[in-house]
Amino acid sequence: MTEALIVIDMQESFRARPLWATVDNPDLLPNVQRLVDHARNAGKLVVWVLHTEPGSGGTFDPANGFVHLMPELVPAAGEPVLTKTVHNAFTGTDLQHRLTLGGVTRVTVCGMRTEQCVETTARVAADLGYHVTFVTDATATFPIPHRDAPADQSVAELLADPRTLSAADVVTRTEYALAGRFATIRTVADIEKE
Repeated sequence: MTEALIVIDMQESFRARPLWATVDNPDLLPNVQRLVDHARNAGKLVVWVLHTEPGSGGTFDPANGFVHLMPELVPAAGEPVLTKTVHNAFTGTDLQHRLTLGGVTRVTVCGMRTEQCVETTARVAADLGYHVTFVTDATATFPIPHRDAPADQSVAELLADPRTLSAADVVTRTEYALAGRFATIRTVADIEKE
């Protein structure tokens, strides 16, 4: 096995937040499942990653009961589920050790949020020497408020603010930043053709 699929932050924490109503990719769950099915059929390692913020009191605080995979996605026996507390799946976890033990040299990344944990994991993986594939249509994100927007801004206010960066712009900028530097950009359909 020289390849692994890393499924990042596909957890209920996101659906428990009002911002979920603005998620940009309605095909996220089926597309992630397609990647998981393809990886399993090809004998690739599938690694699941969850984000936690212990003591924060929010939806990423394990004490509040949302830090678990979305029930539509079920790890198979033997597929590791790692927990992280930072934006990439390597720092503070044994992901690199697991990949090294498995002889993995190529990783495919997908999950939540396109420009945060998925992109950051792709960048760190590239820095560690892995060949990285970033499957954009198996990621999702949200509009991003302007840096001067109030922290307690409602979803309606976020969407009405002309300074808000649209999710489409976030995705485009992520692809531009990664392509040719940190990752190869592909689609689920591209992966399935392998």
